[in-house]
Amino acid sequence: MLWQPEIADRYRAADDDELARWISRRREELGKDLLVLGHHYQQDEVIRHADFVGDSLKLSQTAACEAPRRGTKWIVFCGVHFMAETADILTESGVRVILPDLGAGCSMADMAAYDEARVAIEAISRACEGEGRARLVPITYVNSSAAIKALVGQHGGACCTSSNAAQVFDWALAGGDQPLGPDERAKVLFLPDQHLGRNTAHAKGIVTEFDATRGGPEAQTVVWDPRVAHGGLTDEQIRRAKVILWKGHCSVHGLFRAEHVQTIRSRGDATKVLVHPECEQEVVDGADLVGSTEFIIKTIERARAGERFAVGTEVHLVSRLARAAAARGVFVEMLSGCQCLCTTMFRIDQAHLAWVLDELAGGRVVNEIRVHPEARRCARLALDRMLANVEQAVVFVD
Repeated sequence: MLWQPEIADRYRAADDDELARWISRRREELGKDLLVLGHHYQQDEVIRHADFVGDSLKLSQTAACEAPRRGTKWIVFCGVHFMAETADILTESGVRVILPDLGAGCSMADMAAYDEARVAIEAISRACEGEGRARLVPITYVNSSAAIKALVGQHGGACCTSSNAAQVFDWALAGGDQPLGPDERAKVLFLPDQHLGRNTAHAKGIVTEFDATRGGPEAQTVVWDPRVAHGGLTDEQIRRAKVILWKGHCSVHGLFRAEHVQTIRSRGDATKVLVHPECEQEVVDGADLVGSTEFIIKTIERARAGERFAVGTEVHLVSRLARAAAARGVFVEMLSGCQCLCTTMFRIDQAHLAWVLDELAGGRVVNEIRVHPEARRCARLALDRMLANVEQAVVFVD
């Protein structure tokens, strides 16, 4: 997490309405030079100021299209650090990307450090030398740092979103950009979210560790723990595995448990359980519907009066969906009674948004997120491989 300098007391002392007026005035003053992006998990007070609302990659791609059309100079990304990095990678170099609070990181992205991932790729590749000519093809979830995207890009891998992970898996298991030879097979390293990787593998018929505990055949997935020597695995375990999962997770979606699903089921009503694939496999297996943030939103928006949903994703999004759905006679509730809040996203507030806009109006760019040119180039390789190998209809959601 980067250090965020303390902002002036007047921003802290102002109430929400006053801050909203300051922000609106500055947005009008800065005009087309400014583009404000708001992630779905943001607080309502922040979302109302966004020019575009969406998921991380969708917003970055929107910015890449809209910035040159509008002549935008500054993009203020109301999200977290890896999202601002992705926006910087995908937009032209003259566009400057700003994160209102540098402390708005992502615990999942932070679970995969560059040096740890480099060591893992080297160790796994060594373990597979001479073993049926296995080729390692890494995949990184878009919820990762620019450094991890760059490392994956350097090693012939690709990014994915939660909506197109299955397609990127197919590409990787076929050898990536280099088709497999007759005696070759591919091995996938998926990072940083073990649950999305495991759920995607399971959906493709790959036996996971969780499947194996339920009396199935031997698992074809293993977990690499970067905090343990050699990932906590033997070379033989690495060689046998088809998919190696990085030991990382989403701090929000990891809060949902199988007992939450069972509680909904015990009521005996027609409530459908709708969850994000970053949840644990036991939760996903017990759900009625599983999909990306965009899938969750569209499912609720298309629901008919009288339908009921228990949703397993971030609380601010669920609350907004519930309010809008109630007007149509659709009932939406959180899957869990606990406060499933993205605490790092919560660091972005009106006070910090007002501060960065005031600084821009004064000719000062603060909290700029700039990816090193070489990392930018290699990370773009990983993103471009995804874009080239998945159906365009599903690229824009995660």
